[in-house]
Amino acid sequence: VTTFKMPEDFGSVLDKQVIGPTTENLIKSDFPVQSFKPKVQIAFQRLPGQCPRKIEVERRRRTYLTLDIAQLLASKGIDSNQLMPRHRDPDNMPTIEEKKDPIFPIYLPLKIFDNDEYDCRTPEEWISLGLEPGSHNRKPVPGKALLPTDDVLGHEDPKSQKLIYEWIDVGVLDYDKETELYLVHKTDKNGLVRDEEGRPILNGGITPQG
Repeated sequence: VTTFKMPEDFGSVLDKQVIGPTTENLIKSDFPVQSFKPKVQIAFQRLPGQCPRKIEVERRRRTYLTLDIAQLLASKGIDSNQLMPRHRDPDNMPTIEEKKDPIFPIYLPLKIFDNDEYDCRTPEEWISLGLEPGSHNRKPVPGKALLPTDDVLGHEDPKSQKLIYEWIDVGVLDYDKETELYLVHKTDKNGLVRDEEGRPILNGGITPQG
């Protein structure tokens, strides 16, 4: 009978129990889980001895998480802030002694050098990653974009000499087929994609009222 007798200090018994860390993802995010999974060309049914599909997906996901486009460009000697064309400033043209070419400054946009032949997904497939099973609301897709740190001046004059461009975490909201441009929204300090009132941005920001 004493087996079922509760100890008087039951709280101390619980404190002594060490179960270990949980495997549940406790980080709050506005991005769907499937938007972080890489695309692999592997059959769902694998032969014995071959790497299972789920393990290959997890390996690539962890490998991609270790990569940073800003660090990769910096390792090649590329300054991300110099990738965006700016207005020419005749009063501050670099001289030959500075080993910079004053005749041909950076004036071509990155779009000219864009190549999507080796993309693993089409733009429509990237956007569709925001759809969770059983839901009609399309969430943003995580990404990085080269954007100015000053939002106000960046909208007024994207080619201003005063702007500083950096790779910033964004949520991809929509894609325009005609202009071939993505609509993105910067994440806040918590990594969330929210509007001015703190509500999650869904369906590209289009509300039921339009």
